[in-house]
Order: sequence, then C-alpha cells, then structure tokens
Amino acid sequence: MKKVLLFSVFIVFWSSIFAQTDNESENSLFMDPAAIELRSKITIPPYSLDKVKALIAKIIPEEDKETTDAGINAISAVDFKKLSLREKFTYTMIHAELYAQNCAIPEYQTQVNKKIFGTLLDGFNESYWSQRQTDFLQENRDSVMKLIQESVVRSKRMGVNYKHAIVEINGWQMIPFITDYAKKTPGDKDALTLLLLLMKRGEYGEFIKSSSFKKLYGEQSNYYSYLNYNKENEALIISRALKYYEEKKSK
Repeated sequence: MKKVLLFSVFIVFWSSIFAQTDNESENSLFMDPAAIELRSKITIPPYSLDKVKALIAKIIPEEDKETTDAGINAISAVDFKKLSLREKFTYTMIHAELYAQNCAIPEYQTQVNKKIFGTLLDGFNESYWSQRQTDFLQENRDSVMKLIQESVVRSKRMGVNYKHAIVEINGWQMIPFITDYAKKTPGDKDALTLLLLLMKRGEYGEFIKSSSFKKLYGEQSNYYSYLNYNKENEALIISRALKYYEEKKSK
C-alpha cells in the first residue's frame, strides 16, 4: 500500500511539473530556449565579411593529439597576418579558433526578463578565442572599443561576442556607452551583466563589498546566479558603474 501511495505521489509531482511548460511560473524547472538564443546571439561586423567568411570556409580543423574532443580551427598564420585590423576584428568576432566538447547541462534560464545574471553565455557553441585572438584584442583595445561602438550604434544591438571582447580587454572606458545602451535597450539585461563583470574585473571596492557581489560571485554562487531585475537594481548597477568609471578616469 505504501509503495502504491509513493508511486501516486511521484506521478502527481511530475504531472504538475510538466503542466508548467505551457504556463511557466517563476519556479519553473524548464529553460527558455528563445531567451537562451537571444542571450547567445552574436553581432556580425560588416568589415570585409565575404572575404573573411571565404577564408573560414577553407579551414581544415586539426584535432588535439591527446583527445578528439578538442582542437584548433584556424586560418594559417600567413593569412591571419595579411588581414587588416578591421578584417581581424571581423574574423575574431565571428570565429573562435579553439574548440572543446562541453558536456555541461543546458542553461537553467527561465523568466530571463526578470533576472540580471552574473555571467554571460559563451556565444561560440563550444569554441573559444585562441591566444593570438585575445592578443589581437588586447593589443588593439582602443581600436576594438571604437569598432564595437560604431557597430552597436549602427545595428542597435550588442551581441554576446562584443560583450566578451569588452571584458577581455577590460574596456572600462566604455561604461558610459554601455549604460546608455542599457537604458535604450531594456530587453538586453546582459548589458547590466557586462557592467557587473567590468566592476568585478576592476576589483571595484564598493562593488566587491556589496551584497550583490556576494550573491553573484560569492562562495554560494554558481553559473546561474542572478539578481532580480527591477528598476532599483538597474539604477544601482548603473550608478555604481558610473562611479567606478569616474574614479578610474581620475587616476
């Protein structure tokens, strides 16, 4: 009898869970594919795009000698060197040269419009920028920031690749631009995430000591940690980021 009762409870529990798929609640256990796609969407620069795509199409991937789950997927050193700065920017923004199979659980993301996550999604589907690509970004950070701003103004969108590039080069100088973009593009909550990551990377004291930092990056945090989105939290993040910018600029 007890076994029958337990089985019945189990069935009722899972029936209630699956019933939420059509009317998702705040506590839903199901991810939001559309939200994940939006958060992982990249921005494609226009600079010599056809030329860069043609070079990428000719690449023959090289597997890692120790494992078939990783390797390099890159144009030759000669071809890379021949690219202009803008062409290298396009290449880096649409193609990550390193790949590694990642068996991580799909992103637990529901009610995304009500959350400010502490991390960005990858954007390159199990691929990552190589050392020469990150070197390019860092060695040309002023130009990279300028190209990103030009592209965002033109497209009205800051893809996850641009956000990762800004974090990679520690582009704190872009904070006023990012805050303006965040205000004009309320659907892109990852613009606020970007501000959080810049303050974290800069080890901004006021932020490091805050309850927000503890919740997002403390010992009990994880990849899916988030702050509830509301006007108060948005205003706090923006004002804190601008204060951080002014302090950095004054040094």
